[in-house]
Amino acid sequence: MSGLPGGVSVSNLRVYDWPAPDGVGLAGSGSPHLHVVSSEAYVVLRGSGSVHTLGPAGFAVHPLQPGAVVSFGPGVVHRAVNDGDLEVLVLMSNAGLPEAGDAVLTFPDSVLADPAAYRAAATLPGAGASDDEIAAAARRRRDLALEGYAQLGEAVDRVGAAAALKPLYDASTRIVRTLVPRWQDVWTRTVYAETETTAGALEGLIRGVGQHLVRGSVSASQASPMPRRYGMCGRLQTWPTPA
Repeated sequence: MSGLPGGVSVSNLRVYDWPAPDGVGLAGSGSPHLHVVSSEAYVVLRGSGSVHTLGPAGFAVHPLQPGAVVSFGPGVVHRAVNDGDLEVLVLMSNAGLPEAGDAVLTFPDSVLADPAAYRAAATLPGAGASDDEIAAAARRRRDLALEGYAQLGEAVDRVGAAAALKPLYDASTRIVRTLVPRWQDVWTRTVYAETETTAGALEGLIRGVGQHLVRGSVSASQASPMPRRYGMCGRLQTWPTPA
């Protein structure tokens, strides 16, 4: 939604209740992944579970109960774990970029090494596919990410978190590189433009001029009427974001 402050996007996430192959989560879990430029926050609305994070400083488990807020930045691998009816409000920086591919799943090294193979594994069926077909593909994608996540965990045990993550970071950079010109265009027209507006307002106020106040506006938006889409970690209800 372009009217949200600071270039933030919002979605409502119901974490997958598909049992995970590694047995983590009383109900199930989402797909471990990272974002390459955007920060994310979970605001827990109901249910219980946790978010597992892996960054250069190591692995951590953050319990999730209603009212909890957990945030993580680019490069932090995260996995939503559902112990029962877990539902969170997701806030993302850089509205428009997460929706345009700013996420890399922890697939096995052989898939991460080939951007074309990565995109084939990460892309869900398009128009014309049934909900059952899309759900099955999303679950296969989740399980493949967990396979690579297990490999990543073994590497952390051998060489430490920072060294284990470096190949994933290198692969992530290769995978998203061709998308970046579009991201720059979206970010410049939205987040950066808003930052420049704030800078101009502050400069005016320090001179005793509040001309920006006369341009105050209001925007409103409804959630997408379409069925919840299959995201990385669960079913998502979304709101419009910048093109």
